[in-house]
Formats: sequence, structure tokens, C-alpha cells
Amino acid sequence: MYSVIVVPPMCGSAEDQVRIAAGERLVFGRAGTDGGLTIDHAGVPRVAGEITAHRSFWLLSNLSEDQTYVVENPEGAGEHLKIAPGRLEAPVPFEFARVVLPAAGDLLSFDVWAPRHAFRSADRRGLPGAATAPAFALDRTSRYFAVLAALCEPRLRGEPHAPLPAVEQLMERLRPVWPAVSRSSVYWNIDYLAVKLRLRPRPDTAEPGPRVNGKKESLVSLALRFDLVREDDLVVLATPAGEVVR
Repeated sequence: MYSVIVVPPMCGSAEDQVRIAAGERLVFGRAGTDGGLTIDHAGVPRVAGEITAHRSFWLLSNLSEDQTYVVENPEGAGEHLKIAPGRLEAPVPFEFARVVLPAAGDLLSFDVWAPRHAFRSADRRGLPGAATAPAFALDRTSRYFAVLAALCEPRLRGEPHAPLPAVEQLMERLRPVWPAVSRSSVYWNIDYLAVKLRLRPRPDTAEPGPRVNGKKESLVSLALRFDLVREDDLVVLATPAGEVVR
């Protein structure tokens, strides 16, 4: 059974995808080896690398002499792996990954999917003793969660390096579900989230010091890194949020 799917550059249909089973290998490069993946660019080595499939992950070998390859997680918060020249069989854990090859001033890429990730049930209600306290207690019906979702939306839509929306853009995005939204209310909820997620101390316990900048970037980075907001959660931007206690 196929466990890894390689999507070549400019792939136009499912027929152009390459499926490899656990234990099988796929060579990629400029030379166009028999059964391999051809990347027709003068800046790509004739034999650039090799992918080896396993059941739920895959290995990447960088066979170039002097180029580092990068494997990005398009669904993450900028997570990536750097595969140094000559590195053999580096494990890649991402379910969806993008391999980026620097090539004579260009950045070429192709996708690799490992859709056979397996999960066990996380239900532990049958175990004795007190329940584990949640790492992050978020009310997904609240307005602060809608603000957090709007902040994360550009990067959840498949643009991991997208600039974060300005407050005016947040207001425009939130207005259909929050007609009375204002600049001050958006700022208040961002400050509230920074305290709630422990990115900054509560005002009554904060020590004097320089102002903390980059709150939006820190919030989005934390939310995406720990899956506090997923793409499915963007539905809150289409459904009026409940009142948040202030």
C-alpha cells in the first residue's frame, strides 16, 4: 500500500503525482533517472536527493555538494527542517511538507504528503485520579477567541509567512459577526489574550520596565505552534461570538 505521495512542481492532476510504498525510494534531480522525479532546472544537481517512504513518515537524503534543502510545514507556524548537503535519511515528521531547493537564484519546491499518520484515542476518562488541568483554557464562543482566529487566519490559509493583519483589517474581518467592534475593543482583547496565555503578566503584578512589543506575533506563533487555533476554528468568523466577560 502506498504511504507517501510526491506532488511534482506544477502538478496538474492526480495522475502526475508519484506514489511510493513503505521501503521504496524515489530519486529526484535534473537528470531524470528512470522512475525518478525530474526537476528541469540548470541550478538543480543531476542527482539532487532521494526520498524513502515509511508507513507514517519519510526520509530525505540531500545528495547535493553545497546546497542546504529546507522542508517546510505549510500547515504549521513556520516550522521547518534544514537538510545539510550530504545528509542521508533525515526523518521528516510532517503530514504535509514542502521541499524547497535553492537553484541558481530561484527557489523551487515540490510537496510530499504522508497521509497515513496514525493516532490512538486520547480518552483517559477511565483512569483513576484527578483530571489533568488543561494547558490552555480557551472559550471558543468568546470574542477574544474570534480575535485570535482573525489574527491567525492568513497563516492558516496556507501562507506561513503572511504578514499579520493590522487592527483596521481585524475590525473589517470581525464586523460581520461583531457589528459593534472598535479599535479599543480589538486592542483590549489582544491585551487580554496576552495575559491569558501568559505571554505577559497581569497589570496588577507587572514590574516596571520597557513596554513589551510584538504581542500579535507572539500570540499567533503560540496559537499555531500548539494548535490552539486550527483551520476548522475559522468558522467563528462566520458565526456571531458570545459575550466575553470583561
